[in-house]
Amino acid sequence: MKLIVHGQQAFGKAVLESLLERGEDVCAVYCAPDKGSRIDPLKALAEERGLPLFQPPSYKDAAVLEQMRSLNADLCVMAYVTLLVPEPVLNAPRLGSIQYHPSLLPLHKGPSSINWPIIFGETRTGLSIFWPDEGLDTGPILLQKEVEIAPDDTLGSLYFNHLFPMGVAAMVEAVDLVRDGKAPRIEQDPSGGSYEGWCTTDEVRIDWHQDVDRVYNMIRGANPQPGAWTMLAGKRITVLDCSRSEDTDGAPGTVTAADASGITVAVNGGSLCISRLKPEGGSKLSAAEFLESSPLDLGTVLGAD
Repeated sequence: MKLIVHGQQAFGKAVLESLLERGEDVCAVYCAPDKGSRIDPLKALAEERGLPLFQPPSYKDAAVLEQMRSLNADLCVMAYVTLLVPEPVLNAPRLGSIQYHPSLLPLHKGPSSINWPIIFGETRTGLSIFWPDEGLDTGPILLQKEVEIAPDDTLGSLYFNHLFPMGVAAMVEAVDLVRDGKAPRIEQDPSGGSYEGWCTTDEVRIDWHQDVDRVYNMIRGANPQPGAWTMLAGKRITVLDCSRSEDTDGAPGTVTAADASGITVAVNGGSLCISRLKPEGGSKLSAAEFLESSPLDLGTVLGAD
């Protein structure tokens, strides 16, 4: 089959690499428009391999549709696409388009589908390869893979250790199913599942009075992006790595210990020991590095503006 690869960043690059290593006929690459001076990894690989590269700022332009049709492609493989793609463009290849989404659709439709299951304290998630339509992650399912969310998984570990490599392999598997005429189209229940919007910094301000499990899940679900945060002496502190304990000694938000092993903060029903954090305007630091420049007195209360 003649394939179009449409995507961006490291995931798009990895999918393109896998397809090229198998000897697939990639007739064109579509990539997000440039932002700043950094070159998108997918764009860099396409240029390195001498593949036709297109970066339209919008897919609503009739010229973009005609250009894609002129490629006479069989299938478009969408590997991390954030721009809205209208249905005529999705259907421009002979067999249409398939897309990766890092959740078990119809659960967690939307742009932050890895963050929210962790934040909600769920123990399983997965990925879907589906046939996109003009809805938001609403098209028929082609295949799905499940993965466990470990108690200490973060957004970063769940994605890079599981959903990224599994997703690349699943996209290749889906291409084979389409080629062999064995790719299902399982309709999603339009009344089922869930949708969540972007997980933004406004969503992940730490309330130390909440239950310790809820606070812990939010911190790891936002690690590394957008980063759960609290206030210390009028400045924002982003909390990254931490561990939890049922031990409690002090009012919520109170620093009960601070040494090279971490900064322990009382939470409702337990405590959290922060081992890595990022001060406002600074770099990511271990707790020991942070305390060298910013000693904390026991009894300091986090969270107040």
